[in-house]
Amino acid sequence: MAGLKTISITANMGDSSAIYADIRDHKMVIDQPTAAGGKNEGPTPLEYFLFSLAGCIASIARIAAMQKKIDLRGMELKVDATLNPAGLMGKETEDRVGFQTISVDASIDADMSESEKKAFLDAVCDRCPLHDNIKLETRVDHQLV
Repeated sequence: MAGLKTISITANMGDSSAIYADIRDHKMVIDQPTAAGGKNEGPTPLEYFLFSLAGCIASIARIAAMQKKIDLRGMELKVDATLNPAGLMGKETEDRVGFQTISVDASIDADMSESEKKAFLDAVCDRCPLHDNIKLETRVDHQLV
């Protein structure tokens, strides 16, 4: 496992539902909608999660396009996910707490045939760390410090 890189963030929550982080000089905020008791200062964690997946796929697509000398003029990604909110609300459920399904619809603006675009998207998703983390099990540890 030589060559591993560690990526770290630190997030802080005060007396409201908003969670803040300074990540590489970027001020980030996660919050809940007002209907859920938040102040709607930012996306929810679930929305950021889906945005992160779309962002990772698009970022890897840009890298792959440069490597393959593809003129990637643009890309649109629509990410939909379904979940049963009962578990996160502390209610009994037979369903897992996380997303049941995640689907990514991609539109690629490049001079490629549909089959080439499909192969490109497949290759990009195979290289995307977040896609990998969702598709395969990743051990997550937690502890008090």
